[in-house]
Amino acid sequence: MPNKVKSDTTWSSASAAIFCAIGTITYEDPDHESSRGMNRIAPVPPAPPSPSFHLGTLFQWRPAARRWPFAIRAAICMGAPVLAGWVFGDITAGLMATIGSFTALYGNDRPYLNRAVYLAAIALSFALAVALGLAAEIRLLVIPAIVFIAMAATFLCNALRIGPPGAYMFAVACAAGTAMPVEHLSVIQIGLLVLAGGTFAWLAHMVGALVSPRGPERAAVAAAAEAIAAYVETVGQPAEDAARHAAALAMHNSWTMLVTHQPAQPRPSGTLSRLRSINRELHLLFAGVIATAPADKTLLADIAGRARLLAIQARDTRVELERTDPNHVPLGHHGLLSSLLKELHPSSPSMLVAARVGVATAMAGLVGEAMGLERAYWTMAAAVLMLHQGLDWMRTLQRGIERMSGTIVGLLLAGAILAIHPEGLWLVLTLMLLQFVIEICVIRNYALAVVFITAAALTIASGGHQLPDISHVLWVRGVDTAIGCAIGLLVLVLTTPRSVAVRIPQELVSLLTVLKATIGYAAEGRVTSTAARRARRDLQHRTIALLQAYDAGVGATPAHRRIAEQMWPAVAAAQRLAYRVLSACWSIEGAGDERSREEVARRLFGPDGERQVRRAVDDIETAIRRGSKPAEIGPLPGFLETEIRNLGNSLVPAAR
Repeated sequence: MPNKVKSDTTWSSASAAIFCAIGTITYEDPDHESSRGMNRIAPVPPAPPSPSFHLGTLFQWRPAARRWPFAIRAAICMGAPVLAGWVFGDITAGLMATIGSFTALYGNDRPYLNRAVYLAAIALSFALAVALGLAAEIRLLVIPAIVFIAMAATFLCNALRIGPPGAYMFAVACAAGTAMPVEHLSVIQIGLLVLAGGTFAWLAHMVGALVSPRGPERAAVAAAAEAIAAYVETVGQPAEDAARHAAALAMHNSWTMLVTHQPAQPRPSGTLSRLRSINRELHLLFAGVIATAPADKTLLADIAGRARLLAIQARDTRVELERTDPNHVPLGHHGLLSSLLKELHPSSPSMLVAARVGVATAMAGLVGEAMGLERAYWTMAAAVLMLHQGLDWMRTLQRGIERMSGTIVGLLLAGAILAIHPEGLWLVLTLMLLQFVIEICVIRNYALAVVFITAAALTIASGGHQLPDISHVLWVRGVDTAIGCAIGLLVLVLTTPRSVAVRIPQELVSLLTVLKATIGYAAEGRVTSTAARRARRDLQHRTIALLQAYDAGVGATPAHRRIAEQMWPAVAAAQRLAYRVLSACWSIEGAGDERSREEVARRLFGPDGERQVRRAVDDIETAIRRGSKPAEIGPLPGFLETEIRNLGNSLVPAAR
């Protein structure tokens, strides 16, 4: 009979000592010397290495998580529609349905209930994209239709955090669909075929729910636990800041899985509630280490061991679970509506990327028309590929070189396949093998994956027919890709300087604005209200967004990279300040009842601490907006003094 886990987490004596160490030191009088000792005066960590590219990266085989189960599923989803088309005597219809099979490339890490709705929307979107592209065969409507599809897909994929392959596959679906010889099918029939392929991919994605209904949630919590253990093991080392950020991001992702991607009022579930309880304990460990940074290596090893034990508990499906929802859980990422509203303003990253994609796609289409290219859709798809993820200049340049080098080799492979002209089951097996290799390689070596992506795309676009002039088709595809990649790079170069100059200061100001709101709740001890949890969630989100802005800045062209590099001390100091405030919120929350929380807050902030912090942060925010040195910072609560002064001082080299 399985062991039954109690509602309250069972602590070993060592773990109880850990809890005492991280749960009580934060409550000391802020004027006490031991309280000030919590603020380790650490030098600014070295800036992450700026992105660079050399030809050797084309041959690197990067490590990646286990991919073969995902690759097998994607291959089956690719082959099944072709097999059905062969059985029913219309191989072209089967190949058209494979476009819907691209649905299998999305949503692999989402909870199954959320995944069901998410993948249904993806499958329907593929069907609409292909149908709209075919319906716009009137010459004047083709380019506007594809531009609209590319911009809408790019904005939605970035605003809603839809991961790779993102918006690119929608442009490819439109391009491949419009290139296929499907004159015997109506637009409605084509849309239904694509939807049928997406439906099969949906079923293949959901079958795992029969085996492990909470498998994705378990994996997310276990990943967060491992990240926290890795962070604890780097405390006091140069890699501490990077490991802390990775752990915070993993915690943010796990709460997104356990809260944001769950129904608003989920059914009572022992597994879900237990995972939330484990995740909350992990967050307390994480916050405690940030707050106290114990110097005792044995204690740190015990904390890391506790985190790894929680990872084992999260993965264990043999334990009978009770409903153990904690009273308060953090919020994950913003929901669907709030994410869209947050990104619907001209300066948001999602709007910027969508605008770039729109301009580049329109330029690619117009250039294709002016040059008389037979299939300008491929040119437009290549432009989307370069820009849809919002990568910086160096990563986009690398992606372009990888794309072109992989395409050149891929055209040779595609030529061989088209010359052999596999039919029936051989065509099914060929496409399945190509898709399997793509999914195995795409993370480890993108240039190698492009070889097989090119071959698969041209094989699908042939519609199962013998092409009369294969060399011409290959030449046209190569020219289309080269023009599209060049236009994408050109648009990025023309729009990068403005975004590099303003995005990091904007994100710093946004972080400080949310930080002041969070401070207000913390000073009153009201850290578990709905509004306070939103503020804490937003502060975590802004911390992540700030580092993303820095990464984008240092990946710009060399002439503009220095702007971002000069602001690294401020970025690092702001991150440390945000994590210190979040850690204080967890400490206050862990005090117990409302009266105890208010008492802890008074000890942390003192009689005038909130006003002192707000005044200092307001001065720093004003200095960022003006690009000047902030006013002299007055007295501050001890537990935040080091971080706030470091942030103020870090603005001097940035302003200079």
